[in-house]
Amino acid sequence: MNWQPLLSSLSGDLYTDETHRRLYATDASAYRELPLAVAVPKGKQDLIALVKFASENNTSLIPRTAGTSLAGQVVGGGIVVDLSKNYSQILEVNAQEGYAWVEPGIVRDDLNKHLADHGFFFAPETSTANRAMIGGMIGNNSCGSNSVVYGSTREHLLEVETILSDGSEAWFGPMDSGEFLSRCNGLSTTGLLHNNIYYKTREMLSNEANQKEIVEHFPKADIPRRNTGYALDMLLRHEPFTEGGTPFNFCSLIAGSEGTLCMVTKAKIKLTPLPPNNKRLVCIHSETIDDSLKANLVALKYAPSACELMDDYILQATKRNPMYRELRFFVEGDPQAILVVELNGETPEEADQKVTDLISNLKAEGRGYAYPVIQGEQIKSVWNLRKAGLGLLSNVPGDAKPAPVIEDTAVDVQDFPAYIAEFNQILEKHGLYSVHYAHAGSGELHLRPILNLKTAEGQKQFRIIAEEIATLVKKYKGSLSGEHGDGRLRGEFIPQMVGEHNYELIKQMKQIWDPQNIFNPGKIVDTPPMDSFLRYDVDQETREFDTMFDFSENQGILRSAELCNGSGDCRKSELSGGTMCPSYMATRNEKETTRARANILREMLTRSDKANPFAHEEIKEVMDLCLSCKGCSSECPSNVDMAKLKAEWQYQYYKEKGVPTRAKRIAHFSKSMKLASRVPWAYDMIFSNQLTGNLAKSIAGFAKERSMPELAKKPLKRWLNKEFRPEKKDKRVYFYCDEFTNYNDAEIGKKAVLLLDKLGYEVTFVDHPDCGRPQLSKGLLDEAKELAEANVKLFADIVSEEVPLVGIEPSAILTFRDEFIGLTRGELQEKARNLAKHVFTIEEFLAREIDRGYIKAEQFSAEKKLIKVHGHCHQKSLSSMTPTKKILSLPKNFEVHMIPSGCCGMAGSFGYEKEHYKLSMKIGELVLFPTVRKQPEEVIIAASGTSCRHQIKDGTGRKALHVVEILFSNLQGNL
Repeated sequence: MNWQPLLSSLSGDLYTDETHRRLYATDASAYRELPLAVAVPKGKQDLIALVKFASENNTSLIPRTAGTSLAGQVVGGGIVVDLSKNYSQILEVNAQEGYAWVEPGIVRDDLNKHLADHGFFFAPETSTANRAMIGGMIGNNSCGSNSVVYGSTREHLLEVETILSDGSEAWFGPMDSGEFLSRCNGLSTTGLLHNNIYYKTREMLSNEANQKEIVEHFPKADIPRRNTGYALDMLLRHEPFTEGGTPFNFCSLIAGSEGTLCMVTKAKIKLTPLPPNNKRLVCIHSETIDDSLKANLVALKYAPSACELMDDYILQATKRNPMYRELRFFVEGDPQAILVVELNGETPEEADQKVTDLISNLKAEGRGYAYPVIQGEQIKSVWNLRKAGLGLLSNVPGDAKPAPVIEDTAVDVQDFPAYIAEFNQILEKHGLYSVHYAHAGSGELHLRPILNLKTAEGQKQFRIIAEEIATLVKKYKGSLSGEHGDGRLRGEFIPQMVGEHNYELIKQMKQIWDPQNIFNPGKIVDTPPMDSFLRYDVDQETREFDTMFDFSENQGILRSAELCNGSGDCRKSELSGGTMCPSYMATRNEKETTRARANILREMLTRSDKANPFAHEEIKEVMDLCLSCKGCSSECPSNVDMAKLKAEWQYQYYKEKGVPTRAKRIAHFSKSMKLASRVPWAYDMIFSNQLTGNLAKSIAGFAKERSMPELAKKPLKRWLNKEFRPEKKDKRVYFYCDEFTNYNDAEIGKKAVLLLDKLGYEVTFVDHPDCGRPQLSKGLLDEAKELAEANVKLFADIVSEEVPLVGIEPSAILTFRDEFIGLTRGELQEKARNLAKHVFTIEEFLAREIDRGYIKAEQFSAEKKLIKVHGHCHQKSLSSMTPTKKILSLPKNFEVHMIPSGCCGMAGSFGYEKEHYKLSMKIGELVLFPTVRKQPEEVIIAASGTSCRHQIKDGTGRKALHVVEILFSNLQGNL
């Protein structure tokens, strides 16, 4: 295809390369199809140009925002149109009239953070709300946990501005019968297609036979979640088709149309006043799914704002993820299901009374065995656990996974227990088990049978289960899709669900709007077979690779990449908090997500014919901007550890391509610093002079704008070995002097040792190997492995619970907890695991000693101080920031605030490298730099990471202090 005419007419970007096509070949569904190209348009004229090009070249456009669809809605063979990057503006907020105009790429939660200042929110809430975008929510007619109160997106969509399939612009919104008829007659329309949409819709829905078929065969009208086909039944409720009905509005049809009818460029949405914040969660623990569903019927009597279920499979999966494991605080025992019921009231007393009455009623009916009540800040933690359900489903080893095939059925809530019982009988007949979670209060559970879709048998079951459950849903006059849409998964069952007559009407509606089949073909109507274009080929071989890291927990590196199911948690913005994924937060490019990196690894390791598939340049391109922050290792509910995967990829890539000079230089940082420490005057002379400094940086491949780390006057190990003389004490610790502390932060290291000494600890130092972090960061895993093994052999037999190993640089000391275990094998690996239990960041150690009563507030200054803390990425991922807050809050008048920043952007050598410097600073500008700049001089900025402190200095001019510096300077004896 000749792309030049399109390229010349776009102000945005067009990608036809293999890399982008592979990255956009999947979403969060089971499907995979390579698109022809990927367009990232800027402005309305780009969209019009794309429609024109598709029309002239007999191809199609696939609108996409976050790409989290579960039925393959954004997977197809045409041009994917990514609206997530350049269509993300809030155009207008009218609080007085209760509406906002927004673009389709605005994230739902980011929108609500803005609306909260006006006292409003956009009510529909998906579990993916921190990355789901309004355009996708319109396409799928999304709802979520609060739909029992607020309904779906359809009820909140007031007007839209669109591009039609002939390239014309058209507005759709509410109108009375007179306005509707005038448009049917060609008045106030923008062209023949716009006119036909009104005229032919009136012709279709005025037909009494059609009306009868729609009423009789569409899902029950009182099922709130119903996304089967086009919403002809909803249009029928409007005037002039129903006397006294609601004003006619095509938005009822566009919501849930999956981008198959038009391209939405702007949406006017209804705003809802924020409800009283007197919420309570009653977490009903049940020993069976059936008991939980019957408890749901009891809960609905109390007008809950949400009723959400999590079964044992989900709850067990939370144990395998470090971040979500911490959110299990409310779980009592091992329930087979927990029903989370959200109650609210105009006053706290009213909410409490509802809670009391509900629990009394449950006990009287013998439902549940435990009813913990959650309120305040802990409510968010419970909902975060529930929202992680989709991602958590993938964090199980092996090829059999909970499959998205029948996960979106909805029936009348009164029919729910009987429906689920029959549902499970069908699965039992086939020897299958299903995960149960989500929206019990609305008559919809996300039910996922465990299937191995890599096998012929698994793909056969995929179809059989879909067919049999469709028949069951029809029996209950339910909806095969409650909120996830038909896409290419359920499209072929629409004739069965609504009848052949109504299916023909649905096809006619598509033809009316899109006669050339330009917009997202193969979705809802004329879909390919639901078991075609699957992500995995039949009986596909999963290649095994000899790796330096131990990936056996997930059965190999390829399956470790396959943990990613496309849920897109890595696409959240900096406004949502967390660390994952800093490069995406700064660029808003899909290519810079953890999902993209996992996808490209899966693609190349699966489909390449190369003896060494790691050597593909496509992988290098996508891995380039990964900062190895490790945010994904805890925040990704599927447990995708991209830092580990990237390090292994680099190692395997270098086997064929060779190790670049700069990578060697960075990996051998310690050797360079050792040499420099012998002639510190030479190092200082070179980098204190702009001319020689810039020349040296240029030779090294570093950005000239970046300052170089200061060299300590004397390495810390020299001071520890020759000058420090610890006294014998009852309490002992080993001190780990990593290479960064030794050569650059020696003064901080001294203060750490002296702090421990003055607090009553005998600090012991034994000369030890480097931590290997520089080698890990550049993929020199053979060298890192040697260092890991040497460290484990040295410390395994001398470190214990009572004599732990403590370090001050998070990225170094936490290698004991993470990479050292992965780089060792056999008996040495077991020693590494046991050793890791007794290795602490200094924050963790001091917090433990505070809890034991060994360190007290009286030992520190009582002077009032305000401290703003930035957390190191590895601390947040592999440890926690709680110990930092605890130890800095110990002095009586210290006030500690955590800066809601993710990665600082430096990430070791990443921020030095000339091609990465600008992105590094852009990441810092997201949250960290602006927050630091706002602080008065007397406010203390704290950061434990050496890279973080360096980045703060270069980005803001402020000096950040390590927590040990703050505590040491405020010890009573040092004042």
